[in-house]
Amino acid sequence: MRLDMTTISLSALRSNLPSFVRRAQQGERIAITVHGKTVAELGPHNLPDQRKAALQRLAALRGSVITGDVLAPLDEAWSFDADHL
Repeated sequence: MRLDMTTISLSALRSNLPSFVRRAQQGERIAITVHGKTVAELGPHNLPDQRKAALQRLAALRGSVITGDVLAPLDEAWSFDADHL
């Protein structure tokens, strides 16, 4: 649980659910407790755009890796020095 997270009891959540759902929609994360113990968290639903996330990961790797021909037929002989590295 993050320190800046709001903590509420389950009974408080029940009596003020619409208010807490609005807060979660606005980006707030809320810890829900039962008898003082955190049992769940309420927060915004973030579905990452998988294509965008993959492109960001590839961009982060740019310049730090060496790529080869991964499409060549398997029956071709492999030459370890073909890239002259």
